[in-house]
Amino acid sequence: MLKRVFVAPDPGRTRLRFAARAVLGIGLAVAVCGAAGHSLPGAVTGGLAALLALFTVMDPTVRGQLVTTVLLPVAGLPVLAVAAGLHDHPVARDLAFLAVVGAGVYARRWGPRGHSLGVFAFMTFFVAQFLHTTTGQLAEVSAAVLLSVLTAAVVRFGVWCYERRLPAAAAPAVLGGGGLDRVTTRQAVQATAGAGFALVMGQMVSGERWYWAVGATWWVFVNTASRGETLVRGFRRVLGTVLGIGLAALVVVPLHGAALSTAVLVAVCVFGIFYTAAVSYTWMMLWVTLLATALYGLLGVLVPGVPGASGFPGVPGLLALRFGETAVGALGAWLAVLFVLPVTTHAVTDAWIQRALRCVHACTAEAAARLAGTPGADPAPRVAELEQLLGRVRLSVAPLVHPLNPMRGRKRRARQVLALLDDCAREIRGLVAVAADPEASHDERLAAACHRVELAVEALIDDGSDTAPRVAPAHPRPTAAEAALTHLHDLEHALAELAAPLRAPSGSPLVGA
Repeated sequence: MLKRVFVAPDPGRTRLRFAARAVLGIGLAVAVCGAAGHSLPGAVTGGLAALLALFTVMDPTVRGQLVTTVLLPVAGLPVLAVAAGLHDHPVARDLAFLAVVGAGVYARRWGPRGHSLGVFAFMTFFVAQFLHTTTGQLAEVSAAVLLSVLTAAVVRFGVWCYERRLPAAAAPAVLGGGGLDRVTTRQAVQATAGAGFALVMGQMVSGERWYWAVGATWWVFVNTASRGETLVRGFRRVLGTVLGIGLAALVVVPLHGAALSTAVLVAVCVFGIFYTAAVSYTWMMLWVTLLATALYGLLGVLVPGVPGASGFPGVPGLLALRFGETAVGALGAWLAVLFVLPVTTHAVTDAWIQRALRCVHACTAEAAARLAGTPGADPAPRVAELEQLLGRVRLSVAPLVHPLNPMRGRKRRARQVLALLDDCAREIRGLVAVAADPEASHDERLAAACHRVELAVEALIDDGSDTAPRVAPAHPRPTAAEAALTHLHDLEHALAELAAPLRAPSGSPLVGA
């Protein structure tokens, strides 16, 4: 787990810049709220709003990111008003919370923007429970949200917009067909059912911190598309929470809410969340748990010797309660994906693999057109899209390659598929690099090689084919054209070898249904 975070590749230091900018943006947002005279709860609300604005907005273009950021308060402030207005009406509050959960998940069918707005709306309701926001505080916290989102936007799009120098990639569309066959529709029903379970059980565990359970259920569903992905994500959330609680007991509790020390710790936690999110959900949850505990310290909740609502004494009781509510939330998500309109892991994995293979062909065709001198041919956006699709493949296959999975044969085949798809991506990147060489010239052999790649992809995604075409090995040559042929031939080999794990006997799917 340590290796995944600290040895994981960071091309262009994107994760490092992502995390550093988050610390800057959130720090400035909190400072602006403080300068505007907001109370500590208002500043905390603003900081969390800035965190969401910098973390959840993932449109493929900078312009799209700006539009989504502008729309965040439009989605969040009405939800905040409802949450504050229903503060003293538990039944209506709970029903409204579940409605926000369902609507937030359903919004994912509209791509990255729908996802971002859904997350922001949910977290606005969640933060209102976290800070016990009432109608008397509504004006202040609403102003804090607006100021913080504006500050985060200035930092992201004005002070430090490194995305302008990165190639834009088309975001992968959501999976699914019509009605309940759509993954987003099924997940909306699942998330609502799981959150309902978590809400009821969470209130039985604690009448004050029940929203932790609902939050755990919600975040287990984020960025998942099948029951296997959800089960693995739930396990990682619980594990990260346990590790975070242990670290909080050692680091946060001794601070006794000291403002300066806790502020430094909060900045470290923010950096950790943003830096580790792309490579380890367990590590991200460790930092989230540490951040939540640090905020409770600032708000005066972590007071030694004061009994906790869970019946445990003081701070240990609060930390134990955090674990209990997280476990309840994860259990709610698990039960929902297992018994409510389940989406099989095999179907989702197959769909993402097919999209990745089609993108491999599109990348090859665009690179070949660039080599042939076609005006406007640019494979770079396709390569960025391929990286996104491979990320989705890894996420969907994660349940099978998990260390606790007992099915060794399927685990071995899944790892082989991932390795071969990585080989395809490496050859595509090499081909694109050759295509960018001004000395590269058209070679008629490139067209033939690209055609064979096309046939190989069609063989893999066509149910009627038994295998991909076999190719002869190629040896690198010093010229640009020969280098391109080498990458194409190696790509053909990788596609041919994919036939074996992808076309397993009918009784042994790559990922069990």
